[in-house]
Amino acid sequence: MKTRTQKCLAIISAFAFALTACSDEPSGVQASENSETDKPLQEESSKKMCLSEEYTGHYAEDGETILCFDATGDLIFWIDADGIIGLPNSSSGTSPNENPMAQSSAGNGTDTGSSLAGSSSSSMVSPASSATTSATNKASDGNAPAITYTASGATITKNNGCVEVNGGEVVITCAGEYDFSGTYTGSDAQIRVYSPKSDSGVYLNLRGLALTNNADAPIYVQMASKVFVVAKSGTENTFTDASTRAKTHSYVNANGETKTDTTGACIYAKDDLTIKGEGTLTVKGNYNNGIHSSNDLRFRGETIVNVSAKNHGLKGKELVDIEKGNITINATSGDGIHSDMNVVLTGGNVKVNAGDDGIHADSALHLAGSTVNVEKAGEGMEAFYIFAEGGVTATYGTDDGWNAAGGSADGSTSTGGSQGGWGMGMGGMQSSSKGYIVITGGHHYISASGNDIDVLDANGTAKQSGGVVILEIPSSGSGMGGMGGGRPGSGSSSGCSTNMAGGLIDTDNGFTITGGVLLGFGNQTEEYPNCGKVSYTAGTAYGSDDAAFSPKGSGSMIVYGGSVTSVGEVNTSGMQVLEFPNGLKYYYK
Repeated sequence: MKTRTQKCLAIISAFAFALTACSDEPSGVQASENSETDKPLQEESSKKMCLSEEYTGHYAEDGETILCFDATGDLIFWIDADGIIGLPNSSSGTSPNENPMAQSSAGNGTDTGSSLAGSSSSSMVSPASSATTSATNKASDGNAPAITYTASGATITKNNGCVEVNGGEVVITCAGEYDFSGTYTGSDAQIRVYSPKSDSGVYLNLRGLALTNNADAPIYVQMASKVFVVAKSGTENTFTDASTRAKTHSYVNANGETKTDTTGACIYAKDDLTIKGEGTLTVKGNYNNGIHSSNDLRFRGETIVNVSAKNHGLKGKELVDIEKGNITINATSGDGIHSDMNVVLTGGNVKVNAGDDGIHADSALHLAGSTVNVEKAGEGMEAFYIFAEGGVTATYGTDDGWNAAGGSADGSTSTGGSQGGWGMGMGGMQSSSKGYIVITGGHHYISASGNDIDVLDANGTAKQSGGVVILEIPSSGSGMGGMGGGRPGSGSSSGCSTNMAGGLIDTDNGFTITGGVLLGFGNQTEEYPNCGKVSYTAGTAYGSDDAAFSPKGSGSMIVYGGSVTSVGEVNTSGMQVLEFPNGLKYYYK
């Protein structure tokens, strides 16, 4: 039996992924902006939990607990509002209909060892002092403690018994809502969450808070089932960490093992972390990453998020999932968004400037509804698999625009590396890693300029069956050309030449298009479906009567495919306009 609803992105094989909508919201904790919008997702997810085990799901009398029955009508297990699995005991006769929260008390004939809301991380951290701390199973009494920072540190009102204050350090030891406000700077300016993993979610409600820690991280989640950072509507909240780390934290993990840890980000979480709310959150990561989760990092509110970081802007080791928000990222030397596993972008607006990759996923990157503008990066977007399913994106890279790479060339799963070594193949230079691009929907502008660049690069295959893809090399003199030996497509060439050095399209095993719109502007490519020797100038629309684009640069070759069967200059009068987030325009009927 699966024990988590959070981990919903499953690898079916090395060449296929399945994504199931899921919620990280405990419906019994919040009855405000923190939960109302996500509760239907949780209900759907819980019912899918029953279905995934081939059972039928129904609600108990409390309206929150999900009951899972087999085909004969026998109750097999239930899932409460906090995501805890309960198992019926025939000797006790207890059922969730009689007591929907029965599994929360001892001796009731239920098994609380499996938690849907739990985390794969076993770490929980204690303060950097001689004494180590163990989490206790204290429950919130329903009050909302208010923590206020002043120049002298933090004070608390309405303490629910789960808040410890020591100068500027505030330690949260159980689930519930906690309100924070004020301004403070110091080596102890830290909110530390150390809550049992069997507990429900911890909500850090930010109501105008500015914390600067000149020795460590201002927010540190050592252990919790999950934590929500909620920027309340109309408030501005700023967190700044130190440029070095002098503190080492001792901690006892969920297995009772004593460990040590150092915070690696301005907002640093060992467990699942969700950013919510309708306020503003500014994060200044001077040491390493901006916002980091060792498990899943999610964005679920219309939050204005501004992140600057020395290394990665956002990092979720297992998942970065953006559903809402207006997010701006400046990553000096690392990636704008980074995951050791998967990145899923289904909504919101994201703008990235990065020293390395704009968006990087070791496994799969899903572009499925967000508006994304990678203004500048080395590799604009990079993943073993890039699935372009929806959304509107604009990407500019000084190396590659989109790069599908990192998978092992022998057919095994992602290695987490970049392109790897290179060898000579049929069409030219081939990598020792693999990567795949699948385009089925959305509108995507991809560009790159510099020496030895590829706009659309796959170390395996690239396939387009839908959507709109615009490729461009804005500077006509960029890249390596004239080497010969490329792979033209099966369609019209009209005198276009290819090379082994890449350019607009460069794959190891071929690019195919069966639908959608493809327009590419540049003077070089390794391969193409169709190509026309058409001189074009910046700002003038080119394409067909039904699909055209005004390129940023000028050149003499246009690649095309899908519903576009010929290209030339287009009069766009009467056509509809889609503006990419970088301001460039696509025209269509």
